[in-house]
Amino acid sequence: MVRIRLRRVGLKGQPSYRIVVTDQRSPRNGRFIEIIGTHNPRTEPATDIVKEDRALYWLSVGAQASDAVVPIFKRTGTLDRLARLHKGEAMETLVAEANAQYAANPVSPKTAYPAPEAGKSKWKAASEKANEG
Repeated sequence: MVRIRLRRVGLKGQPSYRIVVTDQRSPRNGRFIEIIGTHNPRTEPATDIVKEDRALYWLSVGAQASDAVVPIFKRTGTLDRLARLHKGEAMETLVAEANAQYAANPVSPKTAYPAPEAGKSKWKAASEKANEG
């Protein structure tokens, strides 16, 4: 059985994910068939980039999306396009629509969490506490 699921990448405490097509028996960060997108939960809002043509292809030949990937596909509109593909619309039309959607909403790869106020970071507070005691 082929699954579409997340593969964790990034440093400790700074996760980002690749959306991969893999055999369901492979471990989470093990062997995969193809990378079809990325998901970065550390941005505001979360950044999702999906190669629509490959995602629609794999879903149409029977690959199943994992529970974590389904909400990503709903946000990007991939599941809606899959339903329209099954009704008979051309894949080229759907892929062009997805590319236009991504072009209209450019994605910044930078993390959008605000920096802490001066002297308020948790590391500085911890070091000051250690120096006191």
